[in-house]
Amino acid sequence: MPGLKKYQLTFLLAPAIYLVTARWTPRTDPASLPPTGDQAKFVGAAACAPCHKNIYATHLQTAHYLDSRPASAAAIKGSFKYGKNRFVYNDHMEVHMEKKGGGFFQTALFNGNVMESEAFAIVIGSGRKGQSYLYWDGDRLFQLPISYYVPLETWCNSPGYPSNMVYFGKQVRGQCMECHGTNARITEVEGKGTIFDSASIRYGIDCERCHGPGSEHVAWHTAHPGEVTGRYITNAAHLSRQQRLDACALCHSGFRKEFAPSFSFAVGDSLDNYSTADYDTSATATLDVHGNQYGLLTASKCFRFSDKLDCGSCHDPHTNEFGQVAVYSARCMNCHNGVAQHGCTMPEISKQLAKAAASSVPTEKVAHAVNCIDCHMPALPSNKITLQIDGQDQPVHDLVRTHRVAIYPDIAREYLSEHGH
Repeated sequence: MPGLKKYQLTFLLAPAIYLVTARWTPRTDPASLPPTGDQAKFVGAAACAPCHKNIYATHLQTAHYLDSRPASAAAIKGSFKYGKNRFVYNDHMEVHMEKKGGGFFQTALFNGNVMESEAFAIVIGSGRKGQSYLYWDGDRLFQLPISYYVPLETWCNSPGYPSNMVYFGKQVRGQCMECHGTNARITEVEGKGTIFDSASIRYGIDCERCHGPGSEHVAWHTAHPGEVTGRYITNAAHLSRQQRLDACALCHSGFRKEFAPSFSFAVGDSLDNYSTADYDTSATATLDVHGNQYGLLTASKCFRFSDKLDCGSCHDPHTNEFGQVAVYSARCMNCHNGVAQHGCTMPEISKQLAKAAASSVPTEKVAHAVNCIDCHMPALPSNKITLQIDGQDQPVHDLVRTHRVAIYPDIAREYLSEHGH
């Protein structure tokens, strides 16, 4: 093979190595797996609807609820139409997204010859910004090489994957599904990694992920319809601030080193008993805007000087409020109202606020006062999520809203300039 270029040789060897190390292994009987959660106690989000109709209806529209789903035409955002259904690595390698045999596939070709073709099985991501996809190999899950980037409506290489070589060998661990699903029956097998009982997977972040398994709660309140105090369920209002933070930090504090199997932690537990942050908690300036909202929030002055602020102070997990900066800004003003905390000190805005106050105009009606977010929590490029877009030479850095609430003078000036100040 003296005429083959280095990357061609690598491509030819990689599938063979992958097949030997990742494929030819015996299946494990899911019935023999130790439980990672009492499956019988989970009843599904629909069981909450009769008593919590409005919350249930709005939660179905949230990115959390839609964060994982079985693959289907409705769930997959990317196009399978000719001309829009391929990702080209170079002159020799490309991946086609195909509909065939009643399913959806990613098919890798080398010099026009099929090298591997795997079926979309699970969609990861609500589709608000992007999606990635998983496929089954027996009772193990692997990530497909091509993802979809919604802002540019295009296929891209999956995050962390090489941009010059197709790769199907990234196994999905229990920790991945723990943050993208509600529950699953799994076990870790030496030499095989995470084994999933596919029938046990409860997709999306639904009611029971945060409130706990609901069978006893549903049974009690069905038998006692007049009882208004919630029984046998976790209520965030009864938790400490750190317990509420831990509920979010499980998935929003970056990669964590586990002490216990995935899906062991339950809301109300102390997260540090199950895993620890896999980063220097004192070096918050180095945290990437993607994936560690907890670390960035706790580094914020707003958080450090408050004994009440937590994720729920700004986010309503039951409602899709994506992009509604006026809604979030109103929550900023619960504290930054000029009384409990100072208001905006930017001269251009403080003048508007003073003028409004003199004429009894509600604060929320003042231009820019309804948008604290773009100045104090700007969308910044992620260094961890860089995507190679088909047809572009330079990678795209995904923009993610930072959760380090702070003063960003240059960004604020740019925002005001763009809005006529």
